[in-house]
Amino acid sequence: MRTLYYQPAAGIAGDMHLAALVDLGVPLDHIERELSRLQLSGEYRIEATPAEKMGISGTKVIVHAKDAHDHRHYSTIRDVIDAAGLSRGATRRAQKIFRCIAEAEARIHDIDMDRVHFHEVGAIDSIVDIVGSAIALDYLATELSVTRIISNSVQVGGGTVECAHGTYPVPAPATQEILQGVPCLYGGVDNETTTPTGAAILKASVDLFQPTQPFTPERFGYGIGHKDFKVPNVLRAVLGDLAVESSTGTHLLLEANIDDMPAEAFSPLLDRLLAAGADDAWCAPIIMKKSRPATQLCVLCSSQLRDVLTDMMLNESTTIGLRMIPLDKRMLPRRQQTFTTSLGRVSAKIASLPDGRQRVKVEHDDVLRISQALGLDYLSVREVLHREVNAQSVSQPPSTGR
Repeated sequence: MRTLYYQPAAGIAGDMHLAALVDLGVPLDHIERELSRLQLSGEYRIEATPAEKMGISGTKVIVHAKDAHDHRHYSTIRDVIDAAGLSRGATRRAQKIFRCIAEAEARIHDIDMDRVHFHEVGAIDSIVDIVGSAIALDYLATELSVTRIISNSVQVGGGTVECAHGTYPVPAPATQEILQGVPCLYGGVDNETTTPTGAAILKASVDLFQPTQPFTPERFGYGIGHKDFKVPNVLRAVLGDLAVESSTGTHLLLEANIDDMPAEAFSPLLDRLLAAGADDAWCAPIIMKKSRPATQLCVLCSSQLRDVLTDMMLNESTTIGLRMIPLDKRMLPRRQQTFTTSLGRVSAKIASLPDGRQRVKVEHDDVLRISQALGLDYLSVREVLHREVNAQSVSQPPSTGR
């Protein structure tokens, strides 16, 4: 499974993250071209240069802002991103990152999210770091077939940090709120190593923290930070293959019956559960006692994510309890592969059946992207892609993962 692997042993900041992805091979001109859609031209300039920190060579990114103190409300930033016309994947990821920050700030200050006024995170350089990172991650997904993002524990640092509201112990309040449920390391250096921007990028993007499956590294990117610690202020991002999980094994099914939660609230919760590492998450209509219509929230996950996902279900839904049901799964060996078709490049999942045959499915997002770009209907595009991808995949041998 094509995977991006973060190793934030010295923490993560927005500029370090963007630099690591550029160093990994995401074209800077592609990021700049897409960023120009934000209608913020003239307010900033991006500089990416080779750099080194304590003997480690990589890339450093600096966003030169015309007005570094021009802060914005969350609602304003959300509207700017929606109006930009970025790809669907980049838009969703950028909005998800900013929403992580807004939710944390709203909890800290006990206000509605639309009233959140970003200070450091609302400045133009942070906006460029976040939206640029979303664009870069979308590039990895569409051009290099990255389907999974994993990360080690996050080093947050120690000491104190100066924030807009005063001096605080590290991690800053927003950083700690954002990293709720994420494995963290404290006190590695006497300084802030993870910023709210960096924390939100991880929280909104990582599918699995502390992976246990074998990982085969292929390409490395080093994002050089601007601070000097007793350890290299560097973020390493690695592109490679994560071994597919065993075809059998014990998992958990988490269930909660909910009859007092707005229907619109389920969609963002499902997104967050999947982003936190759930294998699957879905809703089903049910009838409860006294014939009350309700929704059953279901989550399928590995046992190691039990506490993280059950905490999320209890914190972010209206349920007051849930069931945890052990179950066995049997999964077909599968691989992800990129194909070049007459309509463009697409990613497809190829499963190996017990009788030796293969089952191929083109990714929905690629079908939707191409149908929208060409002005064709979804089913016609899907049929063409399915036919061409199946023809190409016949010569590919079955794979059980690496």
